[in-house]
Amino acid sequence: MSGADPGDSFVEVIAREVEADSGNLALREDFITLLLEQDADRAATELGAFEALGGDPARVRLLRARLMAARLRTSNAPRVDGTTPPAAPPAPAVRAGGSEPTPVPTPTREDRRDGGAAVSASLWDAERPTVTLADVAGLAEVKRHLDTAFLAPLRNPGLAAAFGQKPGGSLLMYGPPGCGKTFIARAIAGDLGASFIHVTLADLLGKWVGESEKAIQSVFRDARAAAPCVVFVDEFDALGGRRTSGGGGSQAMRMLVTQLLEELDGVAGANDGVYFLAATNRPWDIDSALRRPGRIDKTVLVLPPDAAARAAIVRGALEGKPADGVDVVAVAAATEGFSGADLSHLTTTVLQQAMVESMDRGELVPVTTDAVLAAVGGVTPSTTSWFDQVAPVLEYGVDDGTFDQLRAYRVRRGMR
Repeated sequence: MSGADPGDSFVEVIAREVEADSGNLALREDFITLLLEQDADRAATELGAFEALGGDPARVRLLRARLMAARLRTSNAPRVDGTTPPAAPPAPAVRAGGSEPTPVPTPTREDRRDGGAAVSASLWDAERPTVTLADVAGLAEVKRHLDTAFLAPLRNPGLAAAFGQKPGGSLLMYGPPGCGKTFIARAIAGDLGASFIHVTLADLLGKWVGESEKAIQSVFRDARAAAPCVVFVDEFDALGGRRTSGGGGSQAMRMLVTQLLEELDGVAGANDGVYFLAATNRPWDIDSALRRPGRIDKTVLVLPPDAAARAAIVRGALEGKPADGVDVVAVAAATEGFSGADLSHLTTTVLQQAMVESMDRGELVPVTTDAVLAAVGGVTPSTTSWFDQVAPVLEYGVDDGTFDQLRAYRVRRGMR
């Protein structure tokens, strides 16, 4: 590091590097992580700057949660004489444009236990998706199953109420990776006119005992406050995995699943208007207690995009790029079994090839149909390994009906 004074602390050395390269968000995030262990107030100021400079919202939420935990530890740490010092006043957060600072509330123990506004405002920002299932190209079978098994009763609340059905519900989406489960979850929220909270494992896990369980509590508390609201948990097998006997890691998993069961059952509050959606590539690893009737008892298989969806994905990826009338229908026909992620990789590859060729020739070389079709042979569909992986589960595993759609699909495709 340039200009470091041997007498300076490591924190001050990093602070100067951040000041010299203020737009380096990765360096600023590392600096915040360092400050969380030593100076929570200064970390709050840096976190405000990180957010104002365009830091990733998911990372901002996670850092805020860690900041609150750091302040809670500091405010409750006993002094030498055994007393507990009062909480330090919060440092101001920097707003975009250098305008007046916005104070960052210091969460108290009561905030975290009883659902104070400080925790709600800081952790889970509910968004309002504008996409709907009508924006999802193709996937007619998936949308039909979604409508029959999940959405139709929710779109008719009056009729549902006549039959004693409350607004809300849970759904597990499973299938190969890269096939659009997250996009479909947003589209469902858009169809319902509901708020949307996207939760990942990184948002929930904490280094201290009990932090993850409190994070799960806060998700459902904020969802109830924002109802109607869709809570979407990605990579659900990592959170709701089987509670097997074992060491400390298994104990932590049991605690997480138990807390999730409590929230799904509405023990901490009514879940009217809260829709719980989960996505996984490994449905066989989900704890059976989560799948019993009344909890996450509905499933939908999200398969690789069909021909119409593949054509739409390729067309969208090439839109606005130098492309010479690419026949997306021909490309769709040649990419059977490709996931959305595979198609994105395919178009990125041909665009890079065309760019390199353009630089070599000194003139613009557009992407052509032949170039795309030639590149198809160099891409192995990522879905293949998933279907190979699920085969022994279908043959030897216990099936409660979850895999009915998958079995029918394999029969149609002639898979063993």
